[in-house]
Amino acid sequence: MFSLFVIGCFYFFLPAYFTNMASSLSKKIGVLKMLGVPIDFGKKFKGRPILGDHKTWRGAISGIIVGMLMAFTQSYLYRISFIEEISFFDYGNSNIFLFGFLISSGAVFGDILFAFLKRRRNINPGDPWIPFDQINYVIGAFLFLALFMNSLFDKIISLDIWLVVLILTFFLHILANHSGYWLGLQKNRW
Repeated sequence: MFSLFVIGCFYFFLPAYFTNMASSLSKKIGVLKMLGVPIDFGKKFKGRPILGDHKTWRGAISGIIVGMLMAFTQSYLYRISFIEEISFFDYGNSNIFLFGFLISSGAVFGDILFAFLKRRRNINPGDPWIPFDQINYVIGAFLFLALFMNSLFDKIISLDIWLVVLILTFFLHILANHSGYWLGLQKNRW
């Protein structure tokens, strides 16, 4: 039963996982090239970059779009009995557009917020900042969804779900990044 719960947690957070992947892969794929502009437009705060040139509008927008598409896919897949069994809310009767937008834009916000904090700590892009590099988008998605939980879901997504998502994401992020590094898809293991 616990394994179904963990699978449900993973399934619930898929839009944010896809958002996070799409944000970093959008440059490699070459989509939305005209949006490859840094979100901070190269500005500095107290002599340091606000975010850095690696946080771009292309990554943010493509991440939100892909995350929303994943949420709509979840809504479609809700017709399958196994998916319905592992789901924490009724994707068929919920505002899936709002859910997809909030979880995806929250994931992007978390990534941007922690990039800002990382620059304040004088940590370079790509340098490790464990555990925040791994869980920043979980925190952002939680904050955005927490604002609208009651209006979105027939039941509130409980803290035990968020705790499992946090732990699961930490380990999945490390595994995915190490795999990407070993396959030559990214420069850093973090």
